[in-house]
Amino acid sequence: MKKFYNNYLNNKLNVTNKSLFAITCLIVVITGMFGFLYEYIFYYFNSGMKEFYWRGANFLPWINIYATGSLMIWILTNKYKKKPIFIFLISVISTGILEYFSGYFMLKTTGLRCWDYNKEILSFGSINGFVCLRSVLIFGIFSLLLMYIVLPICYYLESKINKKVFFIISLLLFIIFISDELYNLIIARILSLPRASTIYKSLGIKYMKYRYK
Repeated sequence: MKKFYNNYLNNKLNVTNKSLFAITCLIVVITGMFGFLYEYIFYYFNSGMKEFYWRGANFLPWINIYATGSLMIWILTNKYKKKPIFIFLISVISTGILEYFSGYFMLKTTGLRCWDYNKEILSFGSINGFVCLRSVLIFGIFSLLLMYIVLPICYYLESKINKKVFFIISLLLFIIFISDELYNLIIARILSLPRASTIYKSLGIKYMKYRYK
């Protein structure tokens, strides 16, 4: 295991493009779910530990910006795995930029504000409510977890499980979660079909109340 991890750190693992694609699919699923769990827990404390709210807009517990951010971090820092401080700093800067412009773009194009750090706990250094010091520092820590724990585990599983089985499982999970995202983001809007939020609200599940400008 130690040798495997050293090979990972030195980019010496022999992985085919097909297996790399499967690992990418798995990372998208894992980090999107991790983001959902993080927000689920944070907003529980943020609301005074009174009640849980469903986060995101999908049927499944998955938030796309975390998956997008993880792929961005992987691409930007993969060559620097032996420099954790460098990875942390790059992650803090890049995730801050991603978060700020994602929130700004969403507000300007849809009028919807899905988060406002000015109204949340631990919001020191907030910039227009789209990004704050707490958020980027946490994302920096999450990026270290991604590069030094999650990714090595995925690579290790790929090396131990039958390649075909690993590829099929990863791809199926990816298709399930992306289909959920595409349905709620695009298909339901075009065809005027009920979205996850509409159905879940009808079942009594509480959602965070997003604010319009």
